[in-house]
Amino acid sequence: MALLIAVAVMLGSQGCALGLIADRGSCPPPCRCLGDLLDCSRGDLHMVPDRLPGWAVQLDLSHNKLSSIKVSSMIHLYNLRELRLNRNDLKTIPNLGPLSANITLLSLTNNKIHVILPEHLEPYQSLETLDLSNNLITELKAPSFPVLRLKYLYINKNLITSMEPGAFDNLSATLQVLKLNKNRIGYIPPKMFKLSNLQHLELKRNRMRHVDGLTFQGLDVLKSLNMQRNGITRLMDGAFWGLSNMELLFLDHNNLTEISRGWLYGLLMLQHLHLGQNAISQISPDAWEFCQKLSELDFTFNELTRLEESSFMGLSLLGRLFIGNNQISNIADGAFHGLSNLNTLDLKNNEISWSIEDMNGAFSGLEKLKRLMLQGNRIGSITKKAFSWLDALEYLDLSNNAIVSMQSNAFSQMKNLQQLHLNSSSLLCDCQLKWLPQWLTENKLQKSVKANCAHPQSLKGKSIFAVSVDGFVCDDFPKPQITVQPETQSAIRGSNVSFICTAASSSDSPMTFSWKKDNELLNDAEMENYAHLRVQGGEVMEYTSILRLRDVEFDIEGKYQCVISNHFGTSYSVKAKLTVNMLPSFMKMPIDLTIRAGSTARLECAAVGHPTPQIAWQKNGGTDFPAARERRMHVMPEDDVFFIVNAKVGDTGVYSCTAQNSAGSISANATLTVLETPSFLRPLVDRTVSKGETTVLQCIAGGNPTPKVNWTKDDSPLVVTERHFFAAGNQLLILVDTDFADAGKYTCEMSNILGTERGNIHLSVIPNPTCDSPANATPSLEDDGWATVGVVIIAVVCCVVGTSLVWVVIIYTTQGEGMRIAVSLTQMKPTYL
Repeated sequence: MALLIAVAVMLGSQGCALGLIADRGSCPPPCRCLGDLLDCSRGDLHMVPDRLPGWAVQLDLSHNKLSSIKVSSMIHLYNLRELRLNRNDLKTIPNLGPLSANITLLSLTNNKIHVILPEHLEPYQSLETLDLSNNLITELKAPSFPVLRLKYLYINKNLITSMEPGAFDNLSATLQVLKLNKNRIGYIPPKMFKLSNLQHLELKRNRMRHVDGLTFQGLDVLKSLNMQRNGITRLMDGAFWGLSNMELLFLDHNNLTEISRGWLYGLLMLQHLHLGQNAISQISPDAWEFCQKLSELDFTFNELTRLEESSFMGLSLLGRLFIGNNQISNIADGAFHGLSNLNTLDLKNNEISWSIEDMNGAFSGLEKLKRLMLQGNRIGSITKKAFSWLDALEYLDLSNNAIVSMQSNAFSQMKNLQQLHLNSSSLLCDCQLKWLPQWLTENKLQKSVKANCAHPQSLKGKSIFAVSVDGFVCDDFPKPQITVQPETQSAIRGSNVSFICTAASSSDSPMTFSWKKDNELLNDAEMENYAHLRVQGGEVMEYTSILRLRDVEFDIEGKYQCVISNHFGTSYSVKAKLTVNMLPSFMKMPIDLTIRAGSTARLECAAVGHPTPQIAWQKNGGTDFPAARERRMHVMPEDDVFFIVNAKVGDTGVYSCTAQNSAGSISANATLTVLETPSFLRPLVDRTVSKGETTVLQCIAGGNPTPKVNWTKDDSPLVVTERHFFAAGNQLLILVDTDFADAGKYTCEMSNILGTERGNIHLSVIPNPTCDSPANATPSLEDDGWATVGVVIIAVVCCVVGTSLVWVVIIYTTQGEGMRIAVSLTQMKPTYL
């Protein structure tokens, strides 16, 4: 029995094989067979044929008129894995019965499907590729898709306007490619794509105008994102945050205007960035901080007018940079610094003629550059330093430039140059060009060079390779030669300024004049141009251009350059610097200040002007500040305030603030007065004197204003007699011929506006031990006793006054009224008598 079963199985399998071969031998019309493919497309079918061969792995029913699928007609197709139903009349995803579970590819493009329902897709448990492009789907709801093994999903060219978060969530485990091109999507909701395995996302030709931050969060392994042709005008900061593994970003054909670090944040692994066909006019200085692994950057067909210094700093791995078809007319020195590995630079169809004609370091930093495209840049002449730094260059394209002249050895530093493309029929074939044919021939570069002479007339139209070395002569100088250079100057704000530039030429070719400011053409400049015949050195035409700048403001400052051109070339003047100054004017002025001793003096002074004025302080016209010596003065270089802490009477004076810049200086004064309460500079000392002696009582007063000093005796007003004298502003009380009645308590009272201070001196008078001795009696008026008194007075006054100059005149008289003493003190502050 076992043997019979085995034979039956063997025969059965052979029979199936024979049947399969027989089926492959004939295809049911109108189908065509090719390998595993059963092609029944373009048969005008309204239903699926009944007798399709069961061997088919791929079935193509595209370009028919199917509006539904009859399950019974396909139930026997056990081997079927790929089904194409493109360009039919299906309105829903078809139900294939049990066969659905085997399908790995289902293509339904160009049908009339208007909705995706998860129950329609649930039977397709083996599905890996689903193409629903060119249908009528208007929205994607959550969830639109059940859990499937789907890897590739295409929903291009539908009518989708809205998507709900979660629409694709069930495909997170397997989906790798998602294409939503050519829909009507205007907004992507946050957390729309929670697809942790998605590697490629396309959203081309939709209607997004801006992209919010965190829009693509959840796409952790995404490698490429294509958002071309959306009309995007703004990318918010963090628009691509979360795409730390993305390598390719396509943003061509949008309306972006600026490159900034904010929207590039998080693109740590980005290698290719395509920004062609936008309206980009600016690159932020720190734009590339977060995407420094770029190897290719495309800026073609934008609105860049200048490349600033270090525009590409940070892109040390960049290999290819395309900036063609912009409006670049200014390349700053160092614009390409940081591009140490750049291999290809495309600058074609810009306006950078002056970078080649007038600059020396436009390409500095590009030591590894091999290909440079400069065609169509209106280049008229090439200086010998134009291509400095390009030692590794192998390919240089200068075609479509009407080049007139080239300085000797303009290409000599490019030892590795293999291809040079040049097509100019405007060459000035004078003695300055005789080096070129020989150099091109020696370096085997003549094949791609078409260079014909335009001057002199005898060589016009001739190839430079057909001119002998002796044929390149310098009989004239048709190209303008600048004879008067514009000069650097300064001007006061609001004044008028003129720059003058003169050039000479032996040609009568029409001359054009222009002026540049900071390497940018002044299109609306006020110019006065005229020509005259110069006889010295042969008759030549001399041309003068005057640039007039009226009512100048600070934004006029810069470097001005004259550019004079004719048919034979362009000459560039030196760059003359204009500085606009404004006289200083005070914003804050110091004011008179009166303070108490020990407090802080605060004087303000601030000024504006151009350049910014420097502030300086003086005291009483000099720079000697007691407060500075004692470290009590504080002046900060950029502060508006001048401080003196713990002020003293010695700080009193006139303080001057001076504001100065190159335009001039202004000054303002303020008086600082430091007030001090009265005080005793010396302690009051009790006195004991002998009768008949001269007594001096001292009350040395300090304070500001100077205190007034008043004396009392025994708490009553002092009765002044001819024996009482006051000196040094009442600070000295002098008693001549002291008597016993003079003994008592003397009170010194000093006061100013801040207060009053009092002190007592007790005077004791004792008998003179020799008063009865005739030999030692008090001297008479005729003796020298009063002279001694005068000397005492002078000595005491000088002691008090210090450095004052004292002139003393002592007048002695012995008349009945007694001696009179006059003391004159001069040059004292204050003067005391």
